[in-house]
Amino acid sequence: MPNTQNEEPGGAELVRRAGIALWRQIQSHLEREISDGTLKPGDKLPTEQDLARQFGVNRHTVRQAIGALEEAGQIRVEQGRGSFVREPVIDYRLSSRTRFSENIGKLRRSPGGRLLRAERVTLEDDIARDLALPSGSRAILIERLTEVDGRVIGRALHYFRPELTGLIDAYRRTGSITSSLQEIGVGDYRRLWTRIQARMPTAEDAMLLGLPRNRPVLLTESLNIDSAGRPLEYGYTKYSSDWVNLIVDHDYPGLAPDSIGSA
Repeated sequence: MPNTQNEEPGGAELVRRAGIALWRQIQSHLEREISDGTLKPGDKLPTEQDLARQFGVNRHTVRQAIGALEEAGQIRVEQGRGSFVREPVIDYRLSSRTRFSENIGKLRRSPGGRLLRAERVTLEDDIARDLALPSGSRAILIERLTEVDGRVIGRALHYFRPELTGLIDAYRRTGSITSSLQEIGVGDYRRLWTRIQARMPTAEDAMLLGLPRNRPVLLTESLNIDSAGRPLEYGYTKYSSDWVNLIVDHDYPGLAPDSIGSA
């Protein structure tokens, strides 16, 4: 019989076999529980302390196993909440008619959002330029968290031209950008271009998106125009890279020059 090798009494299923490290044996055990459905997508793993007690090892050994599972993409670690079996990521499509609720609905998942602020602000020069406004112009800002199945996946800032009177009140009623624009008379709009980058999150981003500070976010900058071709909205969205894949449709010509990069 093989010799059981535990760091403390009470360990489970850890056997010294051809020099296999204890943390790798813990990793393999958790991988089996994920693959056989004992741990399902979205399930929370036991705490490091509980796993250390279960396997009779110290917490550093457990932490190595958790780190390996995270690196392999099998779990996600949320600051202050624990470790969870990773759910399928969301394929978010970028096209000339990018609509959040419509995109998520097509995946048979539930879109949602949480308003962070809605107010008039003074624009930075580059945003004013994209909206074809003079430097120092004021515009309407709607900042929100976007959610899928109750899970925050993005932080979006939408800057609209200042003449869109009633937009803030319409958004507070509807909770939808498209419905709000329709309510104030903007019947249709389309995406002119999108720029995609990867960046490290700020402390506020990490808190709002539930990400560790060492995990990048996917950043999209975009410009929407109305049916007459006039700039309507400049968007700036940070997506959790744990939750979202960005997919550019082949029929969408709107990637801006030098549009994919990192910073």
